[in-house]
Amino acid sequence: MNMLRTALLPIATVMAAGLSAPAFAQAPASASCTAVNEQQVAALFDRWNDSLRTLNPDKVVANYANDGVLLATVSDTPRMNPAQIRDYFVKFLKGEPQGKIDSRTVKIGCNVVQDIGTYTFKFKDGKSVHARYTYVYEWTNGNWLIAHHHSSAMPEGGKGK
Repeated sequence: MNMLRTALLPIATVMAAGLSAPAFAQAPASASCTAVNEQQVAALFDRWNDSLRTLNPDKVVANYANDGVLLATVSDTPRMNPAQIRDYFVKFLKGEPQGKIDSRTVKIGCNVVQDIGTYTFKFKDGKSVHARYTYVYEWTNGNWLIAHHHSSAMPEGGKGK
């Protein structure tokens, strides 16, 4: 009896793994991936940055998915919904910020894109902030929207750019 269990256990394990793996490893057969390239991903940042120029927080929030998350550079509070994201930008836009990408790495997946790098923000008072960023965009209702945006000031003040 023990020999039978010993012989069948590896087979049962492989079958169980084989039955459950496709549910996690593959997108549904009906899903299609939206084509995007690095220039288009760069344009997504430009779209967001252009919305800052309007000084209208609603225009900025329009770049974020309804369930998008903002972990902002100059706030300790995670922003987990459009109202909280808007609240952050009401304050942030008073400084008339403009961002410039210093370095960028783009990773493209199926209906999700990561834009990771460093940027510098300049403000109307002449100050600037060097920061690291991550934008995760998801293809939602025919548009690339920010699902996650994390930004943190450079711990060494940007000396290592």
